[in-house]
Amino acid sequence: MQKNRETITSTFAEEKVSEKFNLASYFEARDLAIQIVQESSKLIEVGMSEQDGLAIVEDKMSEYGVEKKWHPTKFRIGKNTLCSFRELSDDQVRVAEDDIFFFDIGPVFKGHEADYGETFSIGHNQEYNRLKTTVKHIFHDCNKAWKENGLNGKDLYAFAELSANAKGCVLNMNMKGHRLGDFPHHLFHRGSLEEFEHRPIENLWVLEILISDKQGKYGAFFEDIIY
Repeated sequence: MQKNRETITSTFAEEKVSEKFNLASYFEARDLAIQIVQESSKLIEVGMSEQDGLAIVEDKMSEYGVEKKWHPTKFRIGKNTLCSFRELSDDQVRVAEDDIFFFDIGPVFKGHEADYGETFSIGHNQEYNRLKTTVKHIFHDCNKAWKENGLNGKDLYAFAELSANAKGCVLNMNMKGHRLGDFPHHLFHRGSLEEFEHRPIENLWVLEILISDKQGKYGAFFEDIIY
């Protein structure tokens, strides 16, 4: 991940950023998003609802000076971890003694967008532990394949599906990735990573990986920029 430049420069209109874009501020927003998610995960307790988890992460974002959110915050528990971004959760679900959950946040900090999602488990369920680790492995496999082979968005998600299958999981293709930038990136591009026909430039695009176990009982999510 190169942090020694001031901006991102691409020949493609879909990857344009504004004159206000600053790479250092952009990376600062990313680092803050990771910190917020990981700190919030340590505050989740048995019996909490998704609204409780959302309140925790929203408070944490306020604590760190997040200006706004460019997308709604998500906190999913148990069977709701199967849900893609736009699907509604069962609001009766509570954190069990052995459970799995994930956060997905999109904070804006110093005028720059971040987007980070990670899965955690509570208790000693080995399948939950395996799945939360597997989803990260799939992400990093994809990141490596993109970097080494110059994959475009469609090929990147085709590779992700193969990687998930090889690891005994199912990839949810309703999560297709997107780009970031200084707020709002939608001024330049609203499309998904999966439909981007060129090799995506480093640091600008978010790869979203949502998987489930073969039986479709629970899921795991991880997202970050490809770098």
